[in-house]
Amino acid sequence: MTDEQHRPADHPPIKGGKIGVLIANLGTPSATDYWSMRRYLNEFLSDRRVIDYPAWKWQPLLQTIILTVRPFRSGANYRKIWNEERNESPLLTITRSQADKLRDRLDKAHPGQIEVEFAMRYGVPSTAEKVSKLAESGCDRILFFPLYPQYSGPTTATANDAFFRALMRLTWQPAARTVPAYHDRPSYIEALARSVERTFPNTQDRPDVLVCSYHGTPERYLTQGDPYHCQCQKTTRLLADRLGWGAGRLVTTFQSKFGPEEWLKPYTVE
Repeated sequence: MTDEQHRPADHPPIKGGKIGVLIANLGTPSATDYWSMRRYLNEFLSDRRVIDYPAWKWQPLLQTIILTVRPFRSGANYRKIWNEERNESPLLTITRSQADKLRDRLDKAHPGQIEVEFAMRYGVPSTAEKVSKLAESGCDRILFFPLYPQYSGPTTATANDAFFRALMRLTWQPAARTVPAYHDRPSYIEALARSVERTFPNTQDRPDVLVCSYHGTPERYLTQGDPYHCQCQKTTRLLADRLGWGAGRLVTTFQSKFGPEEWLKPYTVE
């Protein structure tokens, strides 16, 4: 006997039985003008997972100096890559496309059983908005998938924070799982290798050194137990093994240093 047959005749309808998949990326401003950039940067740089300085020290600097100047520079950089056709950032375009392709593939394998959505940690669409949408569509289980191959507090952890905060707002919470880091998954390494091989199809075209540049984090995060540095090194090592280019042909570097303290090295710019 089904669950519906167990219910009284006058029982209100209950949505349920579906699985929700929510992929999450970092985020994007809604436009490149000053105020749009300022709102986005304020949300991003106010996250204690991203900048963990004491608020009494960091917020005055952020609000009076950084958010006065940085939106102009960041807006100019975004305008260089902005998707004018859709009036959105490439990250939003690409993440939507990933969700659409994943939805199509899962729907073919499990028709009508899985809902796929995407969210941004900062900006829109928000994680809370999409968690509510999945719950309202009848998802009683949600798989949350931060799109970060290597785990780090300022990326994976803060995305998970937003997901769990969104669940806290629901009266009837779906069962929830999160996808762990996939820095060493064979399918991920294979995808990276194929991308490199498409770029350099001929042996004579291969560079002497392939620089694998990862976004940096403060060096002290490593000493505090963040596995990001080690996982980046492992990704590069596994990619080198898969490509078979020989020792020393792939190197790991770190980019986008911010602020005065030491970050993971070697720096890409050096």
